[in-house]
Amino acid sequence: MSVLSGKNILLGVTAGIAAYKSAFLVRLLLKEGANVKVVMTPASKEFVTPLTLSTLSKNEVFSSFTNEEDDNAQWNNHVELALWADLFVIAPATANTLSKMANGTCDNLLLAVYLSAKCPVYYAPAMDLDMYKHPTTTTSFEKLDSFGNKRIDAMHGELASGLVGKGRMAEPEDIVDFISRDLEQGLPLRGKRVMITAGPTFEAIDPVRFIGNHSSGKMGYAIADCAASLGAEVTLISGPVSLSIGNDSVKVVSVTSAEEMYQAAHRYFDESDIAILSAAVADYRPAEVASEKIKKKDSELHLKLEKTRDILASLGAKKDKQYLVGFALETQNELENAKTKLKKKNLDLIVLNSLRDKGAGFKGDTNKVTLINKDNKTLPFEVKPKTEVARDILAYIIDEIDE
Repeated sequence: MSVLSGKNILLGVTAGIAAYKSAFLVRLLLKEGANVKVVMTPASKEFVTPLTLSTLSKNEVFSSFTNEEDDNAQWNNHVELALWADLFVIAPATANTLSKMANGTCDNLLLAVYLSAKCPVYYAPAMDLDMYKHPTTTTSFEKLDSFGNKRIDAMHGELASGLVGKGRMAEPEDIVDFISRDLEQGLPLRGKRVMITAGPTFEAIDPVRFIGNHSSGKMGYAIADCAASLGAEVTLISGPVSLSIGNDSVKVVSVTSAEEMYQAAHRYFDESDIAILSAAVADYRPAEVASEKIKKKDSELHLKLEKTRDILASLGAKKDKQYLVGFALETQNELENAKTKLKKKNLDLIVLNSLRDKGAGFKGDTNKVTLINKDNKTLPFEVKPKTEVARDILAYIIDEIDE
């Protein structure tokens, strides 16, 4: 999945001949999974129509504070637009608009949105070569860059004037690539390899029946999705679940039994920086698996069970550089039992939840957890959607490994 997936991107279009490329840029951003809205300067509508950009973006295009043709129209709130955006991309950015941005001039909607923006701002200059080299333009660049804006430098090439030189706006593909690479650089788990286990395991009784549990895998899948969005290289070892991962960069390794999960976890653990074991692994399995379906004959069926291998303890015993996280689902003496498990299995962090807490446990979309680190410091959270719980867990881990 692209780092731009799910991002709200506001595209600012100014009055340069390169405005025609904005249509291609909208299409590329949508292809990356972004949500796109467009704000135009009034003069830019002479180069590309709002109808084109609204059709491509599937959103209304904004170019003025009010709809002058409708006396009852509400104003276009520049603050709301600025707050909606995760990123503000101004392409093309003309010398005129750049000068106004640098000096705080606010005479159109685009500039009002810029001055209200709290998100990262990227700008792609486009102008003739002499304008590009002019000292006032250089001063605008220096000011804007000092404000923290990101410049996507112009290219050398043929210009609208017929001259050849620097000033041609970067191609839409290059703009998307620049923004993506810049965002990836700032991701806190970039370069980290994260192994996650999720879901239940099924222990066969015969070719038809098995011993299992009610784990849906939602918590582990949410953590995998979030870790990938934070830049991690994620391997998700999943028991049998009816889920799909939202981030296609996640490597999914499907297993069924506790032994298969044990083997997969050991295969990927050595190369991992962080291992988060959220799977609900069966503690016992049938000592013998019938080769044929067991016929219903007697009023009782007796199964001899044997212990499965403890994945978490075995990884705790061999860990070296890895940050190891376990989960504890308890029904009584929750904190005491979780702390015992934390120490016994040599974990760095344990995530405790209780079946007695409303909104926690299997199958649901919410969870209530308490984090306990190896120093026995506890951090409780309220009931939250599992996607938010995943963010809380990973934020805590990032803080710990950065210390």
